[in-house]
Amino acid sequence: MRPHIIVNVAMSADGKLSTRERRQVKISGVQDFNRVDRLKSDSDAVMVGIGTVLADDPSLTVKADECRDIRRRRGLDEHPVRIVVDSTARIPPAASVLHKGEGKRIVAVSKAADEQKVAEIRKYATVIITGEDTVDLTALMDELGTLGIRRIMVEGGGALIGGLVTAGLVDEIYTFIGNIIIGGRDAPTLADGEGFLRESEFCRLRLLEERRIGNGILLHWAVYKSGK
Repeated sequence: MRPHIIVNVAMSADGKLSTRERRQVKISGVQDFNRVDRLKSDSDAVMVGIGTVLADDPSLTVKADECRDIRRRRGLDEHPVRIVVDSTARIPPAASVLHKGEGKRIVAVSKAADEQKVAEIRKYATVIITGEDTVDLTALMDELGTLGIRRIMVEGGGALIGGLVTAGLVDEIYTFIGNIIIGGRDAPTLADGEGFLRESEFCRLRLLEERRIGNGILLHWAVYKSGK
């Protein structure tokens, strides 16, 4: 069984996740950070693409003591499994996601990844190899399902989310829209990559909830699946 995939992003009013230089921008505030922390705590795993790791060096850990305590009482590690999609094994050995906080790490690479780099990654994380030149996201989800991972929160970036959307793997999307405009045609958006060519291919969403948080708005979407 493939995991249930929840995408969570904060974006500017013009739909940008960060600047064109991939520099992280504070879009939401404490109230939304706490919501994201709870969402992360409720997940079996949290996933990002290598671009996010290189740009922001996130640890992907659960921050609130209360959330970590709840996980411990449930017999779980304090933090969800940290997963990085990294087709060519570019992740630095000193990356925070590989070292900060207890728990399991998984790095997904393609068959094109350098063997020496993959061997170095294995010192810190489980490595899953799938796809020829890029990670086969569908095959990756099948593999993660066999490992007992049922619920994945995806935090970015745009290329990974775009790939997951295109592959029909996303089930829910949370978008916090903040009160800033970043601009720039090269700034990352929610779903980067090649995109869909025909309207019949578009990913269709159903709005589940809208909620004002501070000076922004949170939209919670369900993704329509073909045949359902």
